[in-house]
Amino acid sequence: MNTLILLGLSVLSFFPSEIPVATESQDYCGIYGAIFVETDRKRADYLVYDEKNEAFADILVFKENSRGFADKEGYWYFTKNRGMADFIIYYVKERGQAHFSVNYTETESLAGCQ
Repeated sequence: MNTLILLGLSVLSFFPSEIPVATESQDYCGIYGAIFVETDRKRADYLVYDEKNEAFADILVFKENSRGFADKEGYWYFTKNRGMADFIIYYVKERGQAHFSVNYTETESLAGCQ
């Protein structure tokens, strides 16, 4: 990180390359449980693209009706209470902006990472 010393004060300079960004190496497969859908992308843990084609999605998600059953990869329970969420996501419109993509399945046994 570049540092500028001015009159004995240390001022950090930030460059776009120094802003932390998610990479493909992040384990999005470990996302399960209570999920809150954020309306402000800056407050989200992950940016998610809703992939319409199951074959191109990174993870297939089964929407659980009970938080207690959303206990393994691909099983998500959507909560309206941000404070009760295990993960906070924000839907993006372009796949290139997302950390990963999801497709929602109605078959429990298909849920999980591709």
